[in-house]
Amino acid sequence: MATTSTTGSTLLQPLSNVVQLPIDQVNFVVCQLFALLAAIWFRTYLHSSKTSSFIRHVVATLLGLYLALFCFGWYALHFLVQSGISYCIMIIIGVENMHKYCFVFALGYLTVCQITRVYIFDYGQYSADFSGPMMIITQKITSLAYEIHDGMFRKDEELTPSQRGLAVRRMPSLLEYLSYNCNFMGILAGPLCSYKDYITFIEGRSYHMTQAGEHGEEEIQYEKTEPSPNIAVIQKLLVCGLSLLFHLTISKTLPVEYNIDEHFQATASWPAKVIYLYVSLLAARPKYYFAWTLADAINNAAGFGFRGYDKNGAARWDLISNLRIQQIEMRNNFRHHFIEPPQLKLLYDVITWIATQIAVSYTVVPFVLLSIKPSFMFYSSWYYSLHSAGILVLLLLPVKKTQRGKNIHENIQLSRSKKFDERENSLGQNSFSTTNNVCNQNQEIASRHSSLKQ
Repeated sequence: MATTSTTGSTLLQPLSNVVQLPIDQVNFVVCQLFALLAAIWFRTYLHSSKTSSFIRHVVATLLGLYLALFCFGWYALHFLVQSGISYCIMIIIGVENMHKYCFVFALGYLTVCQITRVYIFDYGQYSADFSGPMMIITQKITSLAYEIHDGMFRKDEELTPSQRGLAVRRMPSLLEYLSYNCNFMGILAGPLCSYKDYITFIEGRSYHMTQAGEHGEEEIQYEKTEPSPNIAVIQKLLVCGLSLLFHLTISKTLPVEYNIDEHFQATASWPAKVIYLYVSLLAARPKYYFAWTLADAINNAAGFGFRGYDKNGAARWDLISNLRIQQIEMRNNFRHHFIEPPQLKLLYDVITWIATQIAVSYTVVPFVLLSIKPSFMFYSSWYYSLHSAGILVLLLLPVKKTQRGKNIHENIQLSRSKKFDERENSLGQNSFSTTNNVCNQNQEIASRHSSLKQ
């Protein structure tokens, strides 16, 4: 096993030596398992019906920051700095332009951190990849800034149904903001969620939802008891176990780094290179399936991720799921031309499946190698062939248009948005009163802007 350093805790170094894995990977897995247990405790003892939203925010934030410090050490300070400065930008700049400044700052800060990590510090010195959590936080910062801009500055008639569903109508407090960005359920591996969904969960309103009919119209939702996430959590943990087992048993015999081995590049035939690329990345992908599915299970165990009920009345726990293993392939542009006869459809499916698998494997190589020079070595050995093919596909193939505002999810989200806004409007002086003055000032700005336009 290669020796790696860590800026995080070395408490689990003996375990790392036993399992022959880098200390940072062991820290990550142990912290996520701890987060799973904490999520069960959070749902049981800090349920929204038993404690205030303030307490839930505080506990979720402190636990998240502790996990980040344990895994990344001083690197975790970047999470606080990025979030803190972004919040100051929102308060100081105001709702009219803050989304632009937040986007530029958050993405710029992430870029600077990654460049210094690659080119200034020794890239291979540490196995921890703190840029992963920072990518999630960057997405949260920018998406929330745009959602506040939509909800507090733009007129409703200017928004699409999706934008209206996600629009935030009041400025979050600093605690709410840090809780959204750094909560223990998602700080290490996500998944990304909307601010509105997260606040709805913290305040215990995620179970009071309307259900959409077959054509998107609203139906009356009778009062139901709070659904249990246990079955969904167990199913996702089984997927995690299988993914981890597959990765640990196969990946060591099929290392991705062999794709850039000089002897292999010089002697292997083109079909052999293609086949080995596919099987080596196939063996590497379950590591990511494990991390993302476990993160989804952690959120579900805490009670977060409830989407509603399907037409059979079964609870759905995929509101924030960002991984659907069986749906990785996207083949929509020309498929309808090859439906008949069945033999032609089968041939088309086989060819496009192979092409998709090769393209996915080719694309994710840098994410597995995690180094600039080896990534360029790999793409050079392939003559950047799929880069060129991808450009040709973008230039030559038509883009399949989607019908905006006609899908069922947008109707569900919009109905939830109305209830959320009614709730927000009914809030008087609450525990987050320090942001009310800011909210009023921003609303005055929006009102002035509206009157000027009129």
